[in-house]
Amino acid sequence: MRKHENAPLRFASLAEAHRALGLPGPLHPLISLMRNARPPGQGSGSAQPHVLGFYKVSFWPKLSRKLKYGQGYYDFEAGGLLFAAPGQLLGGTPQPEEEDACAHMTLLIHPDFLASYPLAKKIREYGFFTYSANEALHVSEPEREVLLTLFRTMEAELASRLDEFSQDVVIAQLDLLLTYANRFYKRQFLTRKAVHSDLLQRLEATLADGFRPERLPEQGIPTVHYLAQQLHVSPSYLSDMLRTLTGQSAQQHIHDKLIEQAKAQLATTSLSVSEVAYALGFEHPQSFNRFFKTKTTLSPLAFRRSLQLN
Repeated sequence: MRKHENAPLRFASLAEAHRALGLPGPLHPLISLMRNARPPGQGSGSAQPHVLGFYKVSFWPKLSRKLKYGQGYYDFEAGGLLFAAPGQLLGGTPQPEEEDACAHMTLLIHPDFLASYPLAKKIREYGFFTYSANEALHVSEPEREVLLTLFRTMEAELASRLDEFSQDVVIAQLDLLLTYANRFYKRQFLTRKAVHSDLLQRLEATLADGFRPERLPEQGIPTVHYLAQQLHVSPSYLSDMLRTLTGQSAQQHIHDKLIEQAKAQLATTSLSVSEVAYALGFEHPQSFNRFFKTKTTLSPLAFRRSLQLN
C-alpha cells in the first residue's frame, strides 16, 4: 500500500486490503470473502477515500434510503449490494447506514482470478460496477436469500481444501451472482418507474439547455458525463436506467436530440451545411456529414434538397 499526503489510499493486492482492515491474510491471494468488514478509515459515517486494484461486491444488511413512488414511498428494506471496479475512487461520502455500519459480506476479486474465463470480459460489461453508493441495488427478502446463498457457497468453497475444480466452482457462483444482480437491477428500474419519470423529465430539460444555440459553438455537444453530472447520477446508472425504460442509452438520447436540431436548422435556415455543423458544436463539417448520414441515410445536403422536392 502506498500513501501520499492528501492522496487516497491505494490497495493493489487483497493482502494490503486485509492488513488495512486488521484482518488475517486472505486464504487465496486473488479472491477473498470477508464478513462484517468496515470500509478503510471509516469514521463519522464516511470511509477514507481509497482506490482498489480489484473488484468489490458488498452486501449490506440495510439500505435505508427511501424514494418517492406515486403518492407514497416505496423501497425494499432487506438490504442490498454495492459494487466497485478496479481503479474506482471510493469513500469520502456517507456510508449506506449509521456510523458503526459494516458490510455483512464483502467479496474481493482480483482481475487475475478471472483470467482465461469468459467472465473476465463479461464482468466489464456490467454498468453497476461504476454506480455510486446512492445507486445501490435494493433487494427484497427472497432476493436477499438468493444472494446470501451464493455468498455462503463461495465462502464454503474458499474455506475448503483447494483442488483443481475450486476455481471453476467459485467462478460459476460469481457469474451466477452477477447475473442475478443484473436481473434485480432491471427489476429495480421498472418498479421505480414512477420515481425515474422525474429523472426523465429533468433529462429532457437538461438536453434542451445543453443544445441552446449560444452554448453549442463554445462548449460543444453535451456528453453523457455532462448529463449525469447535471442530474446527480453516475453515467453508467443513467444509461442503464434509460435503456431499461426507453430502450435507448444516454448517448442515443443525445444523438436523437442532435439530429432533431440538425434537421430543424437545415429545414428552417439558410445556413450552409458547414455553418450548421459549427453551430451544432462540430469541429469539422466532414464529421457532421458522416454523423448525419449514419443516422438518417441521407447527407445533410440531400436532406435539404428532399424538403424542397416535397
